[in-house]
Amino acid sequence: MSRPTGRVLTLLELLQSGGVRTVAELADRLGVDGRTVRRYVDHLVDLEVPVEAVRGRYGGYRLGPGYRLPPLMLSDDEALAVLLGLAAGRRAGLMTTADTAVETAAAKIRRVLPERVARRLDTVLESLAFTASPGELATPDAGVLLAIADAVRHRRPLSIRYTDRDGRRSERRLHPHGIVAHSGRWYVTGTDAEIDQDRTFRLDRIADARTLPGSFEAPVGPGPAQRVLSGFATAEYRHHVTLRIHGTVEQIRARLPASVASVDEPAAGADPETGRWLRVEIRAEQLDWLPPVLASLDRPFVIERPDELRGLVAAFADRLASYAGQV
Repeated sequence: MSRPTGRVLTLLELLQSGGVRTVAELADRLGVDGRTVRRYVDHLVDLEVPVEAVRGRYGGYRLGPGYRLPPLMLSDDEALAVLLGLAAGRRAGLMTTADTAVETAAAKIRRVLPERVARRLDTVLESLAFTASPGELATPDAGVLLAIADAVRHRRPLSIRYTDRDGRRSERRLHPHGIVAHSGRWYVTGTDAEIDQDRTFRLDRIADARTLPGSFEAPVGPGPAQRVLSGFATAEYRHHVTLRIHGTVEQIRARLPASVASVDEPAAGADPETGRWLRVEIRAEQLDWLPPVLASLDRPFVIERPDELRGLVAAFADRLASYAGQV
């Protein structure tokens, strides 16, 4: 949960306490200015929360009569699923929130659970360990994520402000196909309307996303996840590696997934179980990780380019041979 989203929920809690709250009072409690309070109220209205404006000297905002958030009623399995989901999502880098927001959300859920259920869940969470610490990955803005998701669902064009990895800023007009979570990051894939080509953008690098008038047709062919993986495999990097590997597509994909390499599919009628020489292309910033990966394939391979990779593979083989000869 991003900080603005957390303040919107705090605003809802304040309004639920009853009565009319002035803009000045709300601004003071939220630590923002009056204009921002009005923007947060608009967010609640967009979520179909009946916030009413009260005019006059003592005017402000109040909730419509009878509105309350429904009580939180979870079974043991549902409560465990929610809390484990928060813990696992944080570790996987798939939260659009700060760590403190995840912790406070979990605390709120635990606080409303029956003590018997809460104690049982605590035993699970206290005994749970992860093999890796949380990654220091930038999280996307929740407002950007929601705006893009809405545009994907309704096939609406978007205007996005984007900063690429070199720090260059640009404004793009995008026909978003889908949102993809991959390796702890969030991406949106779609057609860049200015150049009519598929592009993939990291959500944490999008500063603003605005829906534009009009609509577009859903694309045919691979789904969003496959488009993102294919984009990674064909992106521009320092080295363009071309190999021929003898094996099946499944054997090659076991070590070189679609996000890393593109593999020519076997010709029609070929036996997929026996294997054949397949052309593999890889684009990479560094080459030093490739020799051990190629060795782990345990399949015959030929390096077509670059020459530098041949030297690295030979040096890696020499090191392995020297290790094997030690006593």
